[in-house]
Amino acid sequence: MAQVLEFKLPDLGEGLTEAEIVRWLVNVGDVVAIDQPVVEVETAKAMVEVPCPYGGVVTARFGEEGTELPVGAPLLTVAVGGTPGEVSTAPSATVAGGPSAEAAASAESSEYSGNVLVGYGTAGPAARRRRVRHESPAAPAAAAPAVAPVRVPVSVPAAAAAPASAPVVSDGPVPVISPLVRKLARDKGLDLREVRGSGPAGLILRADVESVLAAAETAAARPAPVVAGSAGAVVGERVPLRGVRGAVADKLSRSRTEIPDATCWVDADATELMAARAAMNAAGGPKISLLALLARICTHALARHPELNSTVDMAAREIVRLPSVHLGFAAQTERGLVVPVVRDAGTRTAESLTEEFARLTESARKGTLTPADLTGGTFTLNNYGVFGVDGSTPIINHPEAAMLGVGRIIPKPWVHDGELAVRQVVQLSLTFDHRVCDGGTAGGFLRYVADCVEHPAVLLRTL
Repeated sequence: MAQVLEFKLPDLGEGLTEAEIVRWLVNVGDVVAIDQPVVEVETAKAMVEVPCPYGGVVTARFGEEGTELPVGAPLLTVAVGGTPGEVSTAPSATVAGGPSAEAAASAESSEYSGNVLVGYGTAGPAARRRRVRHESPAAPAAAAPAVAPVRVPVSVPAAAAAPASAPVVSDGPVPVISPLVRKLARDKGLDLREVRGSGPAGLILRADVESVLAAAETAAARPAPVVAGSAGAVVGERVPLRGVRGAVADKLSRSRTEIPDATCWVDADATELMAARAAMNAAGGPKISLLALLARICTHALARHPELNSTVDMAAREIVRLPSVHLGFAAQTERGLVVPVVRDAGTRTAESLTEEFARLTESARKGTLTPADLTGGTFTLNNYGVFGVDGSTPIINHPEAAMLGVGRIIPKPWVHDGELAVRQVVQLSLTFDHRVCDGGTAGGFLRYVADCVEHPAVLLRTL
């Protein structure tokens, strides 16, 4: 007899608490192997393929593509320990991000792997099998077709017991099973966490959603009271702040709230830097990118001005100067702005930096950056010149202390050797945390960067 196990959204690490279903990789009725990816989800950090630690037949999926689920919410159920024709409709064993000890003990060792993501638990199945006790109401234990989804009652959040007049809000899994109900609510912009379910064990039914929507339409049809000086409600398209966009919004808001930043800028003649790069690439070997040369300049400038490679610990009222430069760089993707990090950038050659920038940029475009690729930066290089603009006042990537911005490099009139000439000119801007240094230090850093851009031979003193 097959046993149905419930697989929940695991802890994906880095403090992430929810993920959005981007694409299902399996359908109900499919046979899955142990550790086979079953769904692709998007977190605030990256796109992740989630593997299922069970082997068996998929009996149900929870959530349609586009649905956002909290960690611990059911993803799918898998019938293990039998043939596809032996799928049972008995309630599945509850698996909090992975198999519980009892659920794992009830499956054969060949049907569950210990190689799982953060939060699953790593113990394999127990040596002997034990009977699983179900305290929630059980469905009839009648046989069902192989592809029939198993409907498992979801536990009722504590808020469901609140009085009718109180809003029902839960931080846990929403008690909804039908994907049609989820789709109806999503299409109408209804948050299911605010809906009281009338079904068994608080299950939210289609009638519950329709009732809430009807009540909302009735309320909207009533004439709104006239308030003196009121501009009325803003009408327009509402775009949820979630995923990468939500993470960016949170980080930038925190930066502006916590960091007393200041910006200084300077124009620099980049003609010799461009000529030096052309000479390097003409000499043969792997091509060197302009971003890699700017990164080399940045790391040397930070060695001279370590105050800017730091962070502030306000709880301890200390400035923490960091020993290594982990250089972030801004990359625009279809999913939004991300900042991949090049580890130990100060110890890398221009060739190594070029390779790493290319690797991380390609991963960013494909959406395959890992959380580790996007965290731990100590200083950020922002080349906004690729957007065709000259200048900007960057927002510091919290909890870093500074960011260097680079505008486009274009021909401009410039006084060179006492004569007016057309030179390749770039604007450089530095936004810095005024808690870690004063303007003199920030100006010294930016001036050194500009000097290296104008005279790359300056770098030879430190090579």
